[in-house]
Amino acid sequence: MATNSSETNLVDLAQPVQHTLSQYRVQQIQAVLGLLDEGNTVPFIARYRKERTGALDEVAIRDIEDEAHRLQKLNQRRQDVLKLIQEQGKLSATLTQSLARATTLQQVEDLYLPYKQKRRTKATVAREAGLAPLAEWLLTYPANGLDAKARTFIAADKDLPDLTSVWTGVHEILAETFSEQAAFREWIRRYTWQHGELTSKLKRGAKAADEQQVYATYYDFSQALKQVPPYRVLAINRGEREKVLSVGIAVDPASILQYGHFRLVGQHTGPAVAKVTAAFADAYKRFLGPAIERELRRQLSETADAHAIQVFGNNLYHLLMQAPLKGKVVMGFDPAYRTGCKLAIMDANGRFLTKQVIYPHKPASGKQRAAAGPEFKQLLEKYHVEMIAIGNGTASRESEEFVSGILKTLDHPVYYVIVNEAGASVYSASANARAEFADLHVEERSAVSIGRRLQDPLAELIKVDPKAIGVGQYQHDVPEKALDEQLDRVVETAVNQVGVNVNTASPELLTHISGLTATTAQNVVTYRNENGAFATRQALKAVPRLGPKAYQQAVGFLRILSGSNPLDNTDIHPESYAAAKALLAGIGATPQDIGTAKLQQQLSQLNQHQWATQLGIGEATLTDILDGLSKPGRDLRDSMPAPLLRQDVLTMADLKPGMELQGTVRNVIDFGAFVDIGVKQDGLVHISQLADHYVSDPSTVVTIGDVVTVWVLSVDQQRHRIQLTMRADSAVKPGQG
Repeated sequence: MATNSSETNLVDLAQPVQHTLSQYRVQQIQAVLGLLDEGNTVPFIARYRKERTGALDEVAIRDIEDEAHRLQKLNQRRQDVLKLIQEQGKLSATLTQSLARATTLQQVEDLYLPYKQKRRTKATVAREAGLAPLAEWLLTYPANGLDAKARTFIAADKDLPDLTSVWTGVHEILAETFSEQAAFREWIRRYTWQHGELTSKLKRGAKAADEQQVYATYYDFSQALKQVPPYRVLAINRGEREKVLSVGIAVDPASILQYGHFRLVGQHTGPAVAKVTAAFADAYKRFLGPAIERELRRQLSETADAHAIQVFGNNLYHLLMQAPLKGKVVMGFDPAYRTGCKLAIMDANGRFLTKQVIYPHKPASGKQRAAAGPEFKQLLEKYHVEMIAIGNGTASRESEEFVSGILKTLDHPVYYVIVNEAGASVYSASANARAEFADLHVEERSAVSIGRRLQDPLAELIKVDPKAIGVGQYQHDVPEKALDEQLDRVVETAVNQVGVNVNTASPELLTHISGLTATTAQNVVTYRNENGAFATRQALKAVPRLGPKAYQQAVGFLRILSGSNPLDNTDIHPESYAAAKALLAGIGATPQDIGTAKLQQQLSQLNQHQWATQLGIGEATLTDILDGLSKPGRDLRDSMPAPLLRQDVLTMADLKPGMELQGTVRNVIDFGAFVDIGVKQDGLVHISQLADHYVSDPSTVVTIGDVVTVWVLSVDQQRHRIQLTMRADSAVKPGQG
């Protein structure tokens, strides 16, 4: 995070960051930027440096980091522009002050525009012909003698043969000059944003290109710029890219032209007024209007992209943080028709036990279909399977019916869960999957992945490119680099908030641990394989290339279960072990008492302020120590909603308006949420049906993995659409439908 000498040091940006992010104190910002400059990771700062930051979380730390980098980039561009203008000998004190006051890159670029090297324009040619003095004289609004003055500039050798060519050249100079004035651009930009509308129309002859009428809503559409929701901007942009829509910004130019007249002409009268106002009108039509439209559309798109990336990130976080199904023997069931259903059984720790292929569906032969049931049942009983994870892809519905029928014949309860298999095939064909299961076919690896997604969603899903999981909206329309960066942050946050068992974690999982890289993560696994399980966190120091800084950043997030030091199975950092042991000794306890009910009761009665002073640590650190001693090996995901277990199957034909069901939220988008209610098609809860009050952001009401109560509003079997509500007052009551 250290910066080179040509850049503004991050810590020096504390005051300007605080000006933008006023919810944080300048001392907090200085602490965060200082810690980042020292090479600390965001998860480490959030967890183990709470005293220095005032207990800021990952989101706040990222906000500060991003704003500091924005200001760093702004300052660098400001310095570049100052240098470029100075080299031209045109840098004035006023311009220097204006650049110093600029708070956005756009303002800096507006100020630089008149001095920017540009291709030859008509105005350039007119200046080269010597017409600049005449243009400047015209702006003094002389009472008379305009043409007489202009005749003195007629010069055939300069391509100025007559009055018309002279005044045309002056017009070009004035129009370009007006278009480059920062104050004009800023006012027109602000006015257009306040009063303009985003418009779209069906391009002539383009209806055939939109066969499914995906963009029918936007064939003749307009909405105030400042009111267009992000998802609509992305949809319109896509329609434009696919050459279905013509898109623009509409604004009444009368007020803009009046503003130009006020700023340029004021109280002046005389023959020059008409020429100046005509030049401004032309400047707006040819230069200012199109430029402002491009800028505002880019601003809309960037805002929409950022919002879509944030939605994807939020959804991914909640998907990764779904409650694991611990201690259960699970069968992964990858459905298919022709090639058969692939089964894989994992023990309670996720270790692969066996695989099999059965053929319960057509076009398999009658003999194969008859054998599928007994084979399936035998596997369940032989391996004491407690849970079945069925992928939601091809043949999922038929497979669910098959599984449900078998479960009814058992003399002990076994449940199934429909698991979103998005990205499972991507992982199954990857080099990592081949290395882990070299002897399995791609489809068999997919069955393993589906089963493990139920056992530990986080550990399994991080093996898949997040973009393949499909929990976003318009994810293919947003900048890939920005999306990847945000998703990497989300994965890093989730993995470190949960922590990992260093003796079972995969290299893919360890790569996301604070301070580790792909190389050091692989080195941890290689060392573990060659030397046996780590008995202590201290033993990690022997891993090749895991230096002191990386060890400091990573070790608190790595757990040792059943190791020689009980503190190693907590999220207490080794740098706080001395304080933790002193605390235990002070209340007559030992590390072996960690997690016991007796110790929990003792710790709950402590005077934290007194003990923090006695131990010489901050109260935030003490609170974390107390939590670690009370709940060793704690997992944040345990408080999340458990998977919705099923034994029987529903079809769309079973659904009736007013029917009450429980479902699992599968995706959250700007206009609502999709809920799995146990039929093949997820139902949509529109944003207006999420609550009995106004909802502006669906993610404030539901998140992925939530188990919710819904009522059926309508079912369209032909279009495979189910409309649901979470508002009991909106549900159709029996007898009303």
